[in-house]
Amino acid sequence: MTIPASFIQELIARADVVEIVGRYVQLKKAGANFMGLCPFHGEKSPSFSVSPTKQFYHCFGCGVHGNAIGFLMEHAGMGFVEAVHDLAGQYGMQVPEDDASPEERARAAGQRQKQATLSEVLEKAGEAYRKHLRQSQGAIGYLKRRGVSGEIARQFGIGYAPAGWRALASVFPDYDDPLLAESGLVIVGEADDNGDGKRYDRFRDRVMFPIRNVKGECIGFGGRVLGDEKPKYLNSPETPVFSKGRELYGLYEARAAFRDRGYALVTEGYMDVVALAQLGFPNAVATLGTACTPEHVQKLFRFTESVVFSFDGDAAGRRAARKALDGALPYATDVRSIKFLFLPSEHDPDSFIREFGADAFARFVNEATPLSRFMIEAARDGCDLGAAEGRAHMASNARPLWSALPEGALKRQLLSEIATLVQLSSQELGELWAPAAPRAPAPPPSAPSRSESDWNDWNDRSERVEWVDEFPRPSSSSSSEKRRFKSWRKPSPPLPPPGGRKLPTSRPDVAVRLILSNMAEWERLSHELHALLCDLPGEHGQFFAWLDSQSHEHGVQPWAALREGLRGMPFEALALRVMTGPDGGPIGDAEGDQAADSARELRNLLDYMLDDLLKVQQSEAIAAVGSDPRALERYKALEARRLELRNRLNPSSNPA
Repeated sequence: MTIPASFIQELIARADVVEIVGRYVQLKKAGANFMGLCPFHGEKSPSFSVSPTKQFYHCFGCGVHGNAIGFLMEHAGMGFVEAVHDLAGQYGMQVPEDDASPEERARAAGQRQKQATLSEVLEKAGEAYRKHLRQSQGAIGYLKRRGVSGEIARQFGIGYAPAGWRALASVFPDYDDPLLAESGLVIVGEADDNGDGKRYDRFRDRVMFPIRNVKGECIGFGGRVLGDEKPKYLNSPETPVFSKGRELYGLYEARAAFRDRGYALVTEGYMDVVALAQLGFPNAVATLGTACTPEHVQKLFRFTESVVFSFDGDAAGRRAARKALDGALPYATDVRSIKFLFLPSEHDPDSFIREFGADAFARFVNEATPLSRFMIEAARDGCDLGAAEGRAHMASNARPLWSALPEGALKRQLLSEIATLVQLSSQELGELWAPAAPRAPAPPPSAPSRSESDWNDWNDRSERVEWVDEFPRPSSSSSSEKRRFKSWRKPSPPLPPPGGRKLPTSRPDVAVRLILSNMAEWERLSHELHALLCDLPGEHGQFFAWLDSQSHEHGVQPWAALREGLRGMPFEALALRVMTGPDGGPIGDAEGDQAADSARELRNLLDYMLDDLLKVQQSEAIAAVGSDPRALERYKALEARRLELRNRLNPSSNPA
């Protein structure tokens, strides 16, 4: 289903992001904005800002930002379409589907209905499993032996699947319902002579652990045998609502504990999570019978900035840790902590705590191996660093690991550490690993040297040349006018900025930023200034023409709504570039005194741009003097306009 961008804009403009975020985060008024503890990473002092005028949230700690739809997606775990429908329903808006074919609408509606129905089926089965647990002394005895209290069992919704082959038939009267098989609760065997497959319960005589998504909905189950039968653990299969590679057991229950304890503890089994919660570590989660994936790591870092992976100390635990390392490297930024905890081979977290106590386990967590050290150990494993061949082998092993790290201080430090181990300098190793950079062309040998102040002058003149090249040379004029026009028309060629600095931001870029920060200013501009901006060459003119149409269609909109309308437009990159602050967050809308200052800056900027346009028009008039008797009159009128502008821009220079 494709939702029209215009509807998304209208929805964002109507929604109250403070109200949406405030349902999940405790917010307090702080000036024009609201502040609270960031729900996407652990922190003790609030750095999470929500702006009612910008309709944006932004965390100054981890950099996460977005609008109301983005918040529902990131925090509540919704998909885009689901978040739009949820938000639209809250404000009584109907999501349009006119651009979708009847088949597409029917398919999308069917998919949404199926997901909701599957969750209902799983919830119903979970309720039945919990009832069976109360009647099963064997299952209750197993949980007691593992030290699981009734309170923890209720918190995690633990149940029991009876030993019968078709126990769910008493829960679902239509045992042949395809949804039972699609949800993973029932297995359908091969078809018999009558064309029907034998049906039976997937989970039998097992303690049942419901798997919940971040919204708390049941999406699958894990079952654990009461004895030593195999397989010890059995998970739901992949379904439309459940994917092992993306979900973590216990995440819904542990989210609040991540902030309280300061980190997430990733273990290998359901019982580890439940036992740790029982023994004072409610911040534990577990992968679901699969290696830790990048999707798992990314999901964890939505809630905390520190992750500790816990593994057995045997060979299998080391292999699992190595896979977790691969998944974690792309997310190891300078502000995040990733560690690897290796317990003695004869222990899992549950047994270790029961033998040595919670304090001993907490010390193990604090002393866990940092990602940097484990990465070095993984790279040098099996390499003889006493020989050149062994050092080269380590460099080869380390390169893909190091390359997966995001740019930052950690990556640079590890380059230096690896270089020392392989007996190269950091520069030599960096050159060995980095692709050859293209050589920059040398400046023209005759080019004169320039001072830094020259570049501001060149920026203005280069803009004027871009305009004036479209006009013919003057046919007749005074010699002084010829010389003035010639010297202005042919400036020196552009040179690379001094010291490798970027050229200053262009005036059209600044105009885009100022108007996007306060769209109300667009409606206050004169028709002449509208025409000036819409006629700018390239993407700037295209952008302002689009903004003019947005003003007529939707009126004044905040940046969050305009951002949605820009998606897919050829000038989207321009808008994002000028609206991104130094911290990576959106600049957003101007407010209060800032709005007044921004308005004054815009007016001054447009006066300078108008002055440049008037110069171009003067040049046209000069060129037409020989053929148009009114050209000189136009030139004088333009000069009067320019004098008026100069007096407005520099009132102190006005002799009056």
